[in-house]
Amino acid sequence: MNVEQIQKLDDQQLVHSELGLERELIHARFALKTGQLDDTSRLSKIRKDIARLRTVQRDREREQGLPNDFLREKFRASFDPKAQAEAPQEADGASKGFLKGIVDKVTGKE
Repeated sequence: MNVEQIQKLDDQQLVHSELGLERELIHARFALKTGQLDDTSRLSKIRKDIARLRTVQRDREREQGLPNDFLREKFRASFDPKAQAEAPQEADGASKGFLKGIVDKVTGKE
């Protein structure tokens, strides 16, 4: 994601994108630990995207005079991880084969 794309998102989409990327980071870390992550640079790309999203969130909170993490707390309850799971993801191998059940349990997809 680049900054122009992030700034076009509304507050809810911004928070949901961040939460989705955090879940993706967990998957990628799990895949790395199990030796199934082919592209290790994916971890830093995800972390940088999360940082960009958080920066734009904080800028919006400051503009509106809101406390830290106000937007995150406001829209966290409406986040649907299953909707994020249905969206196409990078093929990192974390949810393939015999580990699918383990990944699903760890991430709460059940």
